[in-house]
Amino acid sequence: MTLAISLPLPPSINHQYATVRGRRVLSKTGRDYKATISTHIMLHCQKTQIVSRYPKFHPIVVTLHFYFRTLLKRDLDGGLKIIQDGICEALGINDNRVTEIHLYKHVDRENPRVDCELSIEKRA
Repeated sequence: MTLAISLPLPPSINHQYATVRGRRVLSKTGRDYKATISTHIMLHCQKTQIVSRYPKFHPIVVTLHFYFRTLLKRDLDGGLKIIQDGICEALGINDNRVTEIHLYKHVDRENPRVDCELSIEKRA
């Protein structure tokens, strides 16, 4: 089972978290982005008729293709955690199931986004 979806680019790491009473917490911007991911996942599952609950106990492979307006402004890994958490939460699975991650950085000045793919790890 593979889930493939395009999502808006996440906020920069500097906007994902805030310090409150000495603790790092997800900012309103970060929470809003995770809610956006949930909405996209729900609509995608309805449209594609993929079961909305991904298998909970299988190892998962995550592949993310980030498309930025330029290669120089953003770090490749800055959006990994929030996307991984958001997708896994929306599917009702624990992100400790992720056993393999592939990250790629591209330029698309007209359509910045992140193309995401979650698939069940194929064990030999």
